[in-house]
Amino acid sequence: MLSLKNLAFLSAMAIFAQTLYAQDETFVFYSDLAREWYEAGDYFEWTSTTPDNNSQKVNIFYRTWGDESKPKLVIVHGFPNSSFDFYKMIPFLEDEYHIAALDFPGSGFSDKPLDGFSYMLAENAQIVDYFVREVVGFDDFALFTHDRGVSIGLAFLGNYLANPDPEYKINYHFLSNSGMFLPLANLAPGQLALLDAEAGPRMIAARKAQSRATDGDPEALAYSDIFAFNDGSSALLHVGRYLLERQANETRWLENLLHSPIPVAYLWGLTDGVNPVRIPNYVWSTYLDDREAPSSYWILPTADHYPQIDRPEEVAKVVRMALTGQLPSRAEESEFMRRYGVSRKPDDAVYVGHSRIEELDFPSSIEYTPSGYRIIDR
Repeated sequence: MLSLKNLAFLSAMAIFAQTLYAQDETFVFYSDLAREWYEAGDYFEWTSTTPDNNSQKVNIFYRTWGDESKPKLVIVHGFPNSSFDFYKMIPFLEDEYHIAALDFPGSGFSDKPLDGFSYMLAENAQIVDYFVREVVGFDDFALFTHDRGVSIGLAFLGNYLANPDPEYKINYHFLSNSGMFLPLANLAPGQLALLDAEAGPRMIAARKAQSRATDGDPEALAYSDIFAFNDGSSALLHVGRYLLERQANETRWLENLLHSPIPVAYLWGLTDGVNPVRIPNYVWSTYLDDREAPSSYWILPTADHYPQIDRPEEVAKVVRMALTGQLPSRAEESEFMRRYGVSRKPDDAVYVGHSRIEELDFPSSIEYTPSGYRIIDR
C-alpha cells in the first residue's frame, strides 16, 4: 500500500507531467537529447501583436542555465531551427553566465499555428523585449544572435535605441552567420521555394512524406524530434517567409549598428556557402569598421553556417574574451593580433581588426630610388 508521502509525490509528478506535455500529449521522443532539452524548459504565453494574427495567443518555450547571480546572456536562434542550435556551446559558458534562450513561435518546442499565422521578425523583436523584462527579468545582459535571429536582434536593437527608458541595458552584441544583407547571399533553391505559393507546399509535402527518424546519429535524431514536434515541418512554410520582411527592412536594421553605442563582436564561419564571407566583409566595412563604439570581427576558418555547433568552444572563448574586457582598443589591436596569432591553433578564430589606412613612415636608414636602394647619409 502506498504511503501518504508516496501518494503526494506521485500526485505532484502527475501535475508536472500534465503541465509539461500540455503542448502535445501524444508526442513520442526518440532522442534523449531532445527529450532532455524539452523537459528542462518552461513556457510563457504571448498574445500576437501582428494585425493579421487577430491577437492569437501562443505558448513560447524557453530555457535558462547557470547561476542567477552571474552576468546575463540572451541567445536568439535562427531559421529553420531553434534554441537547440546552441546545445554544444552553452556548456562552455553556463558556469560563468546566467543564460536564457527561447524558441520563437513556429520553431522548436513553441506553438506553431498553421491557420494563416504570420511569423513576423518585428513581432519576434517585441517578444525578446517581453522575455527579458517579464519572463527572465534581466536588467543588464549581452545578446547573441544567429541567422534569422540577427534580423530579430537588429530590429530589437532599433526598438531599444528608440526607447528613452527600456528598463534594461544591453551590454554587448554578438552577431553570427546570417543572410543579413540578402544581395550578397547565395540562397538555396529550397529557401526560395518557400516563397512560392505552389512550389513551397509541394516541397513541404515531400519532406513530410519521408519517414521520421527513430534511431541513428544523436544530433540528427534530436533535430528530427524537434521538427516533428507540433508539426514543425509544416511551420517551415510559414516561418520561411521572413526573407520578404528582411529584404524590406535590412538596410534600416543594419543602420542601427551605426548608431548603437553597444560593443559588437562579429563572428563568421568561413565555409558557409549560403551566407558567404562577402556578407560580413560588406557589413563590417559599411556599418562597423568606422563606427565610434568598440567592434571586433572574427573569422572561424573551419566553421560552416553554425559555428556554435562546429566550433562551440572557440565561439564561447570569443564571447568570454569580449565580456571580460580582453579585446583590444583600436590603438592596441596590432599588438593584440601579433600576440594572439602566436598562440592560436588552426581551428581557432582569426581576429580581423579594423582598417586603418595611413601613410607609413619607415624608420629606415635606407631609401628607395628608381635607380636603386641607397644608404642615407646621416
